[in-house]
Amino acid sequence: MSHKLSHLEQLESEAIFIFREAVEQFENPVILFSGGKDSITLVHLAYKAFFPAKIPFPLLHIDTGHNFPETLEFRDELAKRYNVKLDIGYVQDSINRGTAVEEKGLNPSRNTLQSITLLEKLEEGKYDAAFGGGRRDEEKARAKERFFSHRDEFGQWDPKNQRPELWNLFNGKKAQGESFRVFPISNWTEMDVWQYIKKENIALPSIYFAHDRNIVNRGGVLLAESPYNTLLPGEKYEQMHIRYRTLGCMTITGAIYSDADNLDKVIEEVAAARETERGNRADDKRSEAAMEDRKKQGYF
Repeated sequence: MSHKLSHLEQLESEAIFIFREAVEQFENPVILFSGGKDSITLVHLAYKAFFPAKIPFPLLHIDTGHNFPETLEFRDELAKRYNVKLDIGYVQDSINRGTAVEEKGLNPSRNTLQSITLLEKLEEGKYDAAFGGGRRDEEKARAKERFFSHRDEFGQWDPKNQRPELWNLFNGKKAQGESFRVFPISNWTEMDVWQYIKKENIALPSIYFAHDRNIVNRGGVLLAESPYNTLLPGEKYEQMHIRYRTLGCMTITGAIYSDADNLDKVIEEVAAARETERGNRADDKRSEAAMEDRKKQGYF
């Protein structure tokens, strides 16, 4: 009697198929690694896809210089644990070269500058495909992505110029200088990711779980105390019991009030949530099309 795959097993099987298909079609792929739960899940899936061989491509992390210390520490530990090469691009290097310009103001974000450093690193490494952890449920612009998402010779994304993907047939043909972003967990939801993390016992950075931290409430966005944030008149830091649903720069990533200090509590909390995990990202609040505009410029 054949075994009927569970929902998570079907998603895992699909993701592993996407990884193997991409390695078959592209010469020099790389995983875009943010240090967040989705990219951590990608690394674990890549490990399972090619086991017992090593993961056959490196991780590429774009370090804005405004990262949570816990994220960077976890990144280095993960690379050692999976025995995978880590390629790091520094936004500060792009600023020093003059290819990126620091935002001005009290709390400048380097989030948009990541695209410049990313494109520079993709060109430097001659990477022709970059695996990303984007999911269709995460943000409306990401719902327009294909599994194999074409980028032109400038690394830009045109949502109207993507290939059809019928019957799990993926077209990776490209002209000189063009590339692809590949999204193996595109059909996953935030809940799927958390349940898979529990099932596979995947380690995560500690800030995904409830802890005490000095926080300022800025227009409903709970920002952590850091060397990169400047308090505005009338603001002050207060210790709050929080956790993070998504990870990014300390200047733009909002926390949520939470008592979820283990996976079971996190899953219960996510099940009751009425807002996506990017709902507390200050960068996504800059305009209605903020994410889509960044993606067109080469963002993850």
